[in-house]
Amino acid sequence: MSKRWYVVHTYSGYENRVKSDLEHRIETMGMQDRIFDIQIPTEHVTELKEGGKRDEKDVKIFPGYVLVRMEMDDDAWTCVRNTPGVTGFLGGSGKPAPLSRDEYNKMMRKTDKGSSAPKRAVVDIEVDTSIRVTNGPLADFDGKVSEVMPEQGKVKVTLLIFGRETPVELGFEQIEVIA
Repeated sequence: MSKRWYVVHTYSGYENRVKSDLEHRIETMGMQDRIFDIQIPTEHVTELKEGGKRDEKDVKIFPGYVLVRMEMDDDAWTCVRNTPGVTGFLGGSGKPAPLSRDEYNKMMRKTDKGSSAPKRAVVDIEVDTSIRVTNGPLADFDGKVSEVMPEQGKVKVTLLIFGRETPVELGFEQIEVIA
């Protein structure tokens, strides 16, 4: 048998509880030789709040899902399936379907180099918000946001440089909101 990753469906918000309960069940049932790893797909995000405050936290990418690396057999299936909070395995026709390496990497946001994908920023910045540039060659310039691009982690800002309005693209980490 081979070690494969399987997707386990849980009640949303219970992913951490399911992980700890399953770890405990593996230990008490002696399943360490068949269930090897449990992962909750998360990504590190930086939220920019009013006043330029930055809040960093890990956010679940797929709420309600946990990945389990295991050798699938009846005992291992029963151990996982009967863990409180688990509603079932992902897969068709009642059979758990293992993930391919590419699927696992996409779910865990891994790049080809094996490192995690870059941090993502979540902002609560809107068009016409006043900002100050905090670093880079334009540090200490003030401006107004003209466009927010959360997918790229950037904003377009209009800065007053040498008495002329100049549009500039900046990363979320380069700005702070001013009152």
